[in-house]
Amino acid sequence: MHDWNLTPQQARELQQQLSLKVIREDRFTTPRFVAGVDVGFEDGGATTRAAVALLRFPSLELLEHSIAHLPTRFPYLPGLLSFREIPAILEALKGLETAPDMLLCDGQGLAHPRRFGLACHLGLITDTPSIGVAKSRLIGTHAELPAEKGAWVTLEDKGEIIGAVLRSRSNVNPLYISIGQRISLASAIHYTLACTTRYKLPETTRWAHRFASG
Repeated sequence: MHDWNLTPQQARELQQQLSLKVIREDRFTTPRFVAGVDVGFEDGGATTRAAVALLRFPSLELLEHSIAHLPTRFPYLPGLLSFREIPAILEALKGLETAPDMLLCDGQGLAHPRRFGLACHLGLITDTPSIGVAKSRLIGTHAELPAEKGAWVTLEDKGEIIGAVLRSRSNVNPLYISIGQRISLASAIHYTLACTTRYKLPETTRWAHRFASG
């Protein structure tokens, strides 16, 4: 889709261009296989370690996982993490025997200054419905969130709804959910909760984090 050897300014400009290609509505059938995606770093950040965990849906049975290691070629810059992480994620995806029907990414989607976080970027490249499931807020404001599991409020920026703040477990810090690609916000919330059991993180993300952390 594009060259990865970009300057930070070129990367920002590319995000602006590609954000126009994000499909913000449901364009998928009920998934049979969902995948969690997470990235860690080794050798003081010199090596990117990407992990993909594939689960059967809706049982959430872990079927397989794939790990890829690549040299880290892009600096750590807030808002540009996809350029640092996606090359290794794409390699990890190649290692799966079964292609996922939906991706749950540890990162932002639409909830991004240029409306093009990692979940949007990865979903667009792979043409796979994708969801941003972030543990922290990058931008946006929201109303007070009730304490019970399943409660959510909209996350807004400059008058636009860019995501949702979701309580995935009662009385625990929330998750920040946003559209990646080919999915509506309502469906992104639904599938995040459907992949969540007794823990804060969805099983997809929990397994991927375990594999990405070594």
